[in-house]
Amino acid sequence: MSHGPVQQPWRLLLVEDDRELVAMLSEVLRGEGYAVDVAADGQRGLHLGLTRRYDVLVVDRRLPALDGLDLLVRLRSRAVRAPVLLLTALGTVHDRVDGLDAGADDYLVKPFDLDELGARLRVLCRRARGVTDVLVIGSGRLHVGHREVELADGERIALAAREFALLWVLAAHPDTVYARGDLRRIVFQEASAASIVDTYVYYLRRKLGRQVVRTVRGIGYRLGAL
Repeated sequence: MSHGPVQQPWRLLLVEDDRELVAMLSEVLRGEGYAVDVAADGQRGLHLGLTRRYDVLVVDRRLPALDGLDLLVRLRSRAVRAPVLLLTALGTVHDRVDGLDAGADDYLVKPFDLDELGARLRVLCRRARGVTDVLVIGSGRLHVGHREVELADGERIALAAREFALLWVLAAHPDTVYARGDLRRIVFQEASAASIVDTYVYYLRRKLGRQVVRTVRGIGYRLGAL
């Protein structure tokens, strides 16, 4: 059982009808720490967008049942303010203007680079939640946009995606003690065993020192210091 509020992952709705692209993006985004819901057509996307709360939406322009722009207009008319990134093969200036005028916050043309998509989504999510770009960890800092830890002497250490996701959860609420099961659910949704949390705690300690994550005996883990 965790003590205190659990920091939730960024919740993302992917509205896309290309099954191969959906499978690839879902795997990548979940590995980046997102909780991903998928809608294969515009009507399902509209239903999920109106009934669930998301930090960001990724919407294809051309969708069955309801076009992506129509979906966006309907969501905005119902006061859904979550940022939306349009992901589409339509890349003319006119297409971009239409998307932005419909209420999109960003626009990415297929084919796209996964690193660029990830960077754009992190910007939109941080803006939506008002998350600061820097979190303090003792005498060091976690640079959210770059997935790096800056030590007191100025050295910067890059983190892998799930190392960063785990440390970010702990650093966002430094006084909270998290049960291993809660951290598995938040950061490693695809894993069936809570032991994966221990593995990534080990990775963080190996890179940043044993004190970066504190073990609270019988409960779980909390943020330590650098």
